[in-house]
Amino acid sequence: MRKLLSLLLFFATTLAFSQGKITGTITDTEMNSPLPGANIVVVGASTGTTTDFDGNFTLNVDKASGKVAISYVGFQKKTISFNVANGQTLDLGTIALKADQNALDEIVVVGKGVVDVAIGRETPVAVSTVTSKDIQKTSGNAEFPMLLRSAPSVYANTAGGGYGDAQVRVRGFDQSNTAFLLNGQPINGMEDGNMYWSNWQGVKDIANAIQVQRGLGASKLAISSVGGTVNIVTQTYNNVEKGYVQAEVANDNYFKNTAYYSTGSNDKGWSSTYMLSYWQGDGNFYKGTEGKGLTYFFSVGYKPSDKHAFNFLVTGAPQVHDQAYQGSLSSALTYGRDYNENWGYKNGEYYNERTNFYHKPVLNLNWDWNVSEKSDLSTVLYASVGRGGGTGPLGRFGNKMNSNGQIDFDAIVANNKNLNPTTIGGNDYLIGNDSSLNPTDGGYITRASVNNHLWVGAVSNFNHKINENLEFNIGLDYRYYTGKHYRQVVDFLGLDGWKENYNKSLPNGQYVFENYEVNLLRPTFETAKADQRVGYGYSERIAYLGGFGQIEYKNDSFSAFLQGALSNQTHQRFDYFNYLLPEDQKSAWVENSGYNIKAGANFNITEQHNVYANAGFYSRQPFHDNIYLNYRNDLNPLTENEEILGLELGYGFKSQYFSANLNGYYTTWGNRVDTRSDRMEINGVEEEVFTNFTGIEQTHYGVELDFTVKPMEKLNVNGFASVGNWEYSDNPNQDVYLESDLSLITGLSNKKSYVDGEKIGNAPQTSFGLGADYEIIEGLTIDANWFYYADLYASIDAVSFVDKDAKNEVVKLPNYDIVRAGVSYHLPFNNGTSLDFRVNVDNLFNEVYLTSLSTNKPVEEGVETYKGINVKNRGYFGFDRQWSFGVKYNF
Repeated sequence: MRKLLSLLLFFATTLAFSQGKITGTITDTEMNSPLPGANIVVVGASTGTTTDFDGNFTLNVDKASGKVAISYVGFQKKTISFNVANGQTLDLGTIALKADQNALDEIVVVGKGVVDVAIGRETPVAVSTVTSKDIQKTSGNAEFPMLLRSAPSVYANTAGGGYGDAQVRVRGFDQSNTAFLLNGQPINGMEDGNMYWSNWQGVKDIANAIQVQRGLGASKLAISSVGGTVNIVTQTYNNVEKGYVQAEVANDNYFKNTAYYSTGSNDKGWSSTYMLSYWQGDGNFYKGTEGKGLTYFFSVGYKPSDKHAFNFLVTGAPQVHDQAYQGSLSSALTYGRDYNENWGYKNGEYYNERTNFYHKPVLNLNWDWNVSEKSDLSTVLYASVGRGGGTGPLGRFGNKMNSNGQIDFDAIVANNKNLNPTTIGGNDYLIGNDSSLNPTDGGYITRASVNNHLWVGAVSNFNHKINENLEFNIGLDYRYYTGKHYRQVVDFLGLDGWKENYNKSLPNGQYVFENYEVNLLRPTFETAKADQRVGYGYSERIAYLGGFGQIEYKNDSFSAFLQGALSNQTHQRFDYFNYLLPEDQKSAWVENSGYNIKAGANFNITEQHNVYANAGFYSRQPFHDNIYLNYRNDLNPLTENEEILGLELGYGFKSQYFSANLNGYYTTWGNRVDTRSDRMEINGVEEEVFTNFTGIEQTHYGVELDFTVKPMEKLNVNGFASVGNWEYSDNPNQDVYLESDLSLITGLSNKKSYVDGEKIGNAPQTSFGLGADYEIIEGLTIDANWFYYADLYASIDAVSFVDKDAKNEVVKLPNYDIVRAGVSYHLPFNNGTSLDFRVNVDNLFNEVYLTSLSTNKPVEEGVETYKGINVKNRGYFGFDRQWSFGVKYNF
């Protein structure tokens, strides 16, 4: 493996004599723009190189004639013959690569039959694609959702403030209603449909392309694509040997080191890829949000013949990060916008009682079978094993904050040690409990809410070409999931043990003496015993079986498709805390069926103009968490299938220097059920609560524009505009539960939330973006993006809308804009290796802005306001200026 050897000997070796050189420039046929990072390889040899940021390459060859293969993600491969004299240079000139329906073959070598990637001017959906070049630009501590900011109607924000807490919303719909696929594998949570990016910290490192399909999308699966579908395509089978090592640093003591190597394919059809990275930092912006983690990726591919291709991969990203929850604006103005109320010092050392920890290894096996000239079968088998959870307090301690707004853990420990001892087996122990009404009598500890799961599944798709223009697909989608949820003690904070009083299967309670510390890998291999769990304990089984089909017609100017899916879900819940008798601890199986149907057509009016339309209807089964009432085995009688109707029209224009897409959409969503976390004052004490809304109805419509311009050879400009109107169109029911023991808060439950006609919150309904990149000199490029967000509203919350006669109005947040900028430099060497340097600055001008509010408190007389908002409201400020620097050695 000569390239791997060149890495080790790079600074000590000299260049070997070469017969000649080949030069050229690789461009995109549609925009005539350069393609940096394109691969140029001598056919039948390991000699190869990549293009620089201007699309130029120089390749040393050791023979007078042969062929070079040119490839780039998203484009057709091209092979060119060469003849070069000894010691001479052959210029191949400009070589243009063209995108086509097999555009992702370079990265979707296997499993492409189940990875539903939309192709421009052919698939009638609104789509935006993030290329490998764009992914590579994002260095340092920027999270995966931030890669999607340049797509219309997509809002990615930093949410919880900790590493991995970012969120993304599409057309105003949250992550539970945007479908995420990894190489064709659904990865939204089976229980609630949510995405927790802390579980997928390594996706940015292994993604080779990301496609956002807004609206119902092109996926044939019956997935939750109300807002859209995000296809994440990772590296699989690599034909070319290559590798890199990378080091990155960023603000707040962040650093990350990555090593990557791919063997390329050998003469027997085998290829393997390896990647390992480690990161840690003190937090992006909010104080007390330290984190660390690692990412591993291994893939092995095998192509024994043109008939079969296999690829197996395993990836995971164990991580631990401290969190900042939405605090009041008043606290932020008092202690600083980076204030975090979850941390303090214990015995002189930093301590945060809100820590997220998780490890979710994913295994994925793809098989492509070319059955015949007209038929293909593509299958993916997958499994994931999740271990981890999040920590928090259990018990009470009056006012636990000191004068600096930090938790006084030393005072908590001192109070715990002054509790009256409990005699057990003749010995005295300091035992806490959660049943005392006096906030200083029961004690206070740190616990972890654990969410462990096992998920296996399979997707198989058969494609048959009836003739040159007509083809059909049929397939199956199977998923099986088991989850276990309970609480365990993390830190007794000076106590010897804890008495669990709420386990109804043990009427006399039980004493817990074991604690389980949080670190990077321990939760993967250690779980609390059944008799050492506190708070609650339940599990569930979910089974899913779906069938789908599609028929598609296409010729040079027209394409149309009709697809549908039927699915059946079964659910069962096991509760070990709320029931005394074993026969009551197991619920009956609940069975729900659903379906969807979608159709669309695209017409290429000329080579430059096309129009498209699509429509679809979903009858989607409710999520598992919404089926059962009051966090018990009782069924929720108000839960029924959600009904989603989507309509879309679009127009596209493409030319050598300008391309644009304009589309309009209309989506209605009825019978919706939603559960969210909030913090509110209950009987004078601020508590963590869950609010469950049933019977929600929403209507979303709007227009979107995206465009690219190439006014000059070295300048590329892109932009987008989104204007929407998203409103509630009915009054849902609400119930509120204490997060500590999942008990129903009667005074706030069985109420109507009068939000009909109010705006949907947590995403801007108007947004604009403008970006550009310019090559100053060969290899040196600058780029920048400007984002503007307006018509951003707070989330509806419990209490705020329960009075029918009150002036119910969702709080509107101030408009804001931010700028991201970066500089890249590519330094090639004559032996085919290179160095890449990258500097990123986000929020360049250090704008102060609010990203979200979780409460709707109106302006009150005598109460302070911030930019017209009552400071009693809870919300998140956006991050101050962030920077990162990375250097990457390619070999």
